[in-house]
Amino acid sequence: MDDSPLRVAVIIGSVREGRVGDAVGKWFTGRAEERDDLVTEVLDLVEFDLPAGLPEPPSADMKRFARLVDEAEAFVVVTPEYNRSFPASLKQAIDCAYDEWRAKPVGFVSYGYRSQGLYAVEQLRTIFTELHTVTMRDSVAFNLLDGTFDTDGQGQAVTTLLDELVWWGLALREARATRPYVC
Repeated sequence: MDDSPLRVAVIIGSVREGRVGDAVGKWFTGRAEERDDLVTEVLDLVEFDLPAGLPEPPSADMKRFARLVDEAEAFVVVTPEYNRSFPASLKQAIDCAYDEWRAKPVGFVSYGYRSQGLYAVEQLRTIFTELHTVTMRDSVAFNLLDGTFDTDGQGQAVTTLLDELVWWGLALREARATRPYVC
């Protein structure tokens, strides 16, 4: 049995100028790095030159993103909500990989105005289900209107999300090692 820390990719989904996703991702990653049962790697989409369309053959950055998804054992997607959905940059990145997502858990940290990004998460759950991932029940959400960013409730939400992610991540790690996922 492999008892090494779970490798978690934290994906920052917004590439907009003036975004807060990088600050939210940094806050979340700081909390996650306090744990001994996981290690994080931030995949900030601003650092990838992903094309607007999916060319054939894939670009170097598309291949690099897919390789990093493949190497990760779990994911936390940091997403804003724009017009009751998630950004196109995030969908483009998700589509750069396919088999690399399979049989791995995905958690969400969302932010927005009033709805806290929950509409974006709702849509992302259906996409990640199609990719044969396991999405976490609990998430972390921020309402940008109230100006609070690091409350006790949000800290507890991070703990709950990471507890679920680690449980599923280790269970799926063992399952993939025992019996490769084929579907």
